[in-house]
Amino acid sequence: MSSFGTHRARVHDAARPAHRRLSDLRTCLQHFAPYGFRATYHHLRGSAGIPGRPERDPDSLVRAVEELHAARQVWLAAEAAYAGRRVREKRAGRRQPGRAEAWQAQRRRWHGLAYCPDPRRHPAEPLPVVVRRVLCARPPVRPEPGGTPVCWVCTEPAGTELWRDGYWTYTLCAGCGVGLRRD
Repeated sequence: MSSFGTHRARVHDAARPAHRRLSDLRTCLQHFAPYGFRATYHHLRGSAGIPGRPERDPDSLVRAVEELHAARQVWLAAEAAYAGRRVREKRAGRRQPGRAEAWQAQRRRWHGLAYCPDPRRHPAEPLPVVVRRVLCARPPVRPEPGGTPVCWVCTEPAGTELWRDGYWTYTLCAGCGVGLRRD
């Protein structure tokens, strides 16, 4: 599989047909999709104004890939800082990451930084803003029994709602649509 940078350059290539450039944008999403593939694609279509037929506005593809690239740069900088910090900690004899680091590692594992199982519901802010907020978030606080969980994207106590796909039931933040947990 080619790199994110290769496909980003192909999206910028005005000599390529618009449908091929759209395909390259979608390949970039396979490398980095903070809300999950479908929700991140839906977000980029709305924020960059990608029409149903991309040849009508091929510059929208460039706007979309640049927003995705900016968010990825924020994430890569945080990953490099984390890796450097862990190397220093391991040299100092601390072999296990702390609670905050373990929380960040858990967020990076499954679907994305702020997985949105319903592709039509996701945060409205630009991707770099949301990625920065998620990476700076504190570990979630367990709510009191019957209490409301705190969303790490909205950073406020949010109402919750259930959303079901074919296999799982998710508890979503009612404010931004981020999956708080999978039941």
